[in-house]
Amino acid sequence: MEMRWRAHMVLHGALVVVIGLLAGLPYAFVLTGAMAGEERAWKMAHLEGVLNGLLVLAVAAAGDALRLPARAQAVLAISLVGMAYANVLASILGASVGVRGLSPGGPPANTVVYLLFWLAIVGVFVGLGCVVAGARSRLSGRP
Repeated sequence: MEMRWRAHMVLHGALVVVIGLLAGLPYAFVLTGAMAGEERAWKMAHLEGVLNGLLVLAVAAAGDALRLPARAQAVLAISLVGMAYANVLASILGASVGVRGLSPGGPPANTVVYLLFWLAIVGVFVGLGCVVAGARSRLSGRP
């Protein structure tokens, strides 16, 4: 995988981890009673950032094990970075306004959270599909 795409993934993976770590602050405030909010929602926001950012970093680190054409490399990077941001932003927005985004409708924020989660679902499947294809191509020796 080209270093340019890997560097984008490292940068944005690290930023998403930082966002997740920052989401740990309201989670701690809710746990201690210093702030009103739902503990489950803030825990999810915190973990979404950390885990999704780490997934992007892990795929970037495994880039040498993937053989992908230039366009597929772009699709991989954009889909996983987009997935990570969509998940963490949806989780933070949902925790901030008290919605879960399980279905469209209700307050506008709920529909935004719902759509962000769907964007993340599509992104992770597309991105990991590229990872599987790139690893299989590397193992088979095909270009």
